[in-house]
Amino acid sequence: MRTLNTMLLAVLVSTTLLMTCNHTADEMHGQQQLDAAIATLRTNLEKELGHDVPSISVLVESPNGTFFTSSAGKNGKAITENTYFRFASNTKNFTATAILKMMQDGWLHIDDNITSYIPSTTEPYVPNSPEWAIPHKNEITIKQLLQHNGGVYDVSNDPVPGFGGLPYVEYMLENSPLHQFTATELVNQITIHNLSYGAPDQVYHYSNTGYTILGEIIARVYSAQAGQPKTYGDYLKDKIHGASSKVPLNLYFVENATDQQLPSPYITGMIQYPTNTVITDKINASPHVAEGNGVGTMAMLNRYIRTLMKGENVLNKTSVTLMQTAEGPANTPQTHYALGCSRHPVLGYGHNGATEGYLSTMMYDPVTDVSVIVVIPYWDLTDGSTSLNKCLHALVKAGLAGREALGYF
Repeated sequence: MRTLNTMLLAVLVSTTLLMTCNHTADEMHGQQQLDAAIATLRTNLEKELGHDVPSISVLVESPNGTFFTSSAGKNGKAITENTYFRFASNTKNFTATAILKMMQDGWLHIDDNITSYIPSTTEPYVPNSPEWAIPHKNEITIKQLLQHNGGVYDVSNDPVPGFGGLPYVEYMLENSPLHQFTATELVNQITIHNLSYGAPDQVYHYSNTGYTILGEIIARVYSAQAGQPKTYGDYLKDKIHGASSKVPLNLYFVENATDQQLPSPYITGMIQYPTNTVITDKINASPHVAEGNGVGTMAMLNRYIRTLMKGENVLNKTSVTLMQTAEGPANTPQTHYALGCSRHPVLGYGHNGATEGYLSTMMYDPVTDVSVIVVIPYWDLTDGSTSLNKCLHALVKAGLAGREALGYF
């Protein structure tokens, strides 16, 4: 399984707030416009690809209300805002939130080197072991990992020597589908082969493995604070989204290889290959802890991203601003990636995600107070990256179409 993420291009357009006289009539009109816009977008994407698209679903919350639509094709079915799916690399924003919450609480500082000691302990942020002797280890900071500026090689997306030209994760999953991955195992592949994209702050390169390291840091810092072994998932459940958190959400961050069943109700993903179609839902997410192992619903992601970006969740407004704006020096003008947070000129701040058969995005625009969640449970690989990129771009198109349908253009 390969997890993908793309910074999607869109044209900057002006934003106009739709003023209403008759709120109920306007809501009905807005819903009709949204239904029609997303149905048209799905039909156009099908024509572009030459294949049926199972569904495109969009949730928009604005000062005028919350609107949802799900347009289904011949080979799919409509979902609701409460249908579970795998939200993949949107997980990275949760990881960044966890790191910034720990900094708020004085448990770490993002400018610390990953070899530094956890505050008030004699334990380093990452293990001081041969497996973790990655290139430039003594130079990499927590912030650089958050920004994808650490130069950490991505063993889940890029080829690793000795594995038939495949990424290590993809090779292992093909040969042992129930293999239980660990952070040490993944990082060790970087060490063994001396892999790197370059020195920190010299190159922007999206890295799932960089976020794997952040997940290990979260587990080690929480364990030090708790005085007993804790995992990445423990911290997120206890502090970020669980019953005792500020904004409780019934999310899941899967860590065990055999924990593959999605909660009900759920939507399956679909992958269109040149000669066959594959339905996906049961996935070994253990190689994607902290970078792509999240499971939730559109309603949950909407509540999370709105409250987070408005400073109404676990992060204060200073931390939120840092998350949104602290772009790394190696970023290109097209990157716009800060601390686990991408920026789109119209849709605002958030993240997107792509994991086997699932595409999604969650964005919040503080200018208009509009959040947008999009889910497309479909990958088209009939023309390689060309057809897949059309699906990825459809995420942004759907978000923009949803806003425009409701008067936020």
